[in-house]
Amino acid sequence: MGVRKTIYWFFVPGLLLYLTFFIYPTLKGLYYSFTDWDGMSETLNFVGLRNYVNVAENTIFHKALFNNLKFMFSVVIVQTLVSLVLALLLVRNTKVNIGLRALYFFPTILSSAAVGFIGTYLYDPNSGLLNAVLNQIGLSFLSNNWLGDPSIAIYSVAGIQAWAHIGQMIILFVAGLHGIPEELNEAPRLDGGNRWQIFRFVTWPLLAPAATLVIAYTTIQSFKAFDLIYVMTRGGPSYSTEILSTYIYSAAFQNYNFGHASAASIYFLAIIALVTFVQFKALRSDKLPN
Repeated sequence: MGVRKTIYWFFVPGLLLYLTFFIYPTLKGLYYSFTDWDGMSETLNFVGLRNYVNVAENTIFHKALFNNLKFMFSVVIVQTLVSLVLALLLVRNTKVNIGLRALYFFPTILSSAAVGFIGTYLYDPNSGLLNAVLNQIGLSFLSNNWLGDPSIAIYSVAGIQAWAHIGQMIILFVAGLHGIPEELNEAPRLDGGNRWQIFRFVTWPLLAPAATLVIAYTTIQSFKAFDLIYVMTRGGPSYSTEILSTYIYSAAFQNYNFGHASAASIYFLAIIALVTFVQFKALRSDKLPN
């Protein structure tokens, strides 16, 4: 019994950190969402649900939410598909494949600010690498102001986000592929199955747990892309890259309306929880075709 009590003490440091840096700030933010606090005054007034109503009716919040969904879907689709294809190509543990995996993983160790500066240079309309390459290969008609055109700016940033984390997702998919017994792939191959049939009916269903983790993690990443977007566009031009996190930042630290920002944060938390729940329901392995 004494040993069991001792084991429980090992949970205390982690629990204290969780309560201090997650539960307490969340409850404090919930409290401020019902006030008109400006972040600096010692006094505040309760305003009921006014902040929640104002956020729900704010057109910039609507635009930020729509941008966030476009950003999320773009990143999830590109990052998941590209990392899956590359994982299938690099699954064998040869020296070349291991080296390529390390090369693809390298951007992951960079800070988001550094990745943002790289993206800004890449997309620069005058001296950027992307337009220079397009001009050199005779595709100058595709050159664009990638971050200055409101119609494509959010997708341009999404491309950098996907590039920065593809290596991380490759590792997760490779780990999932290594967990599939080779004989399960060999049996349908001997029966005349082609590569697509083996992937569809054997590999993909068994890879579902890894795919669920990749998609869920990528989704949460795309909602937390504040630093990347702030470095590259600061939400512009014309709010075309404004997402929920940059909207909350602007409300709190530029407009000094912490009550409004706290209410938007609660909406933000609910949206992430809802999207993640729907994804896990849709990607449950027992619902995948077999």
